[in-house]
Amino acid sequence: MKNIKFLLLGVFFAIVLSKTQAISWYRFYEMFKFQSFHMYGIIGGAVVISAIIMQLFKSGKIKDINGNKITPKPKKKGTVRTLVGGTFFGLGWGISGACAAPIFVILGFKLVPALILLAGALLGAFIYGLLSKKLPH
Repeated sequence: MKNIKFLLLGVFFAIVLSKTQAISWYRFYEMFKFQSFHMYGIIGGAVVISAIIMQLFKSGKIKDINGNKITPKPKKKGTVRTLVGGTFFGLGWGISGACAAPIFVILGFKLVPALILLAGALLGAFIYGLLSKKLPH
């Protein structure tokens, strides 16, 4: 019962993604062709909200499920890593027409394409797991 707030937050997130059309392949197509500001506005809003939430984590106002303070670990800086990872993520996003975050929301609307996306995401995560020891971290 104490996890109900996380379920409700997930449902709210799914509703927001679907109502803002952030699950539409056409909106991604418009974004990648620089034809519409729609997705840039959504992503920009997400960046601002994420920055606010990160500050709440750092100040200790948001705690984990057990009531412990969440302390984000500093990331190693690496331009090459960021460029390679961002390129793979962007290629997958551009080819599939879907970001990884709304796969389960898309599953609720379009069964077969979402299953293909989910299978591709799981395959990519599996391959990363196999190669992660050999990749520069």
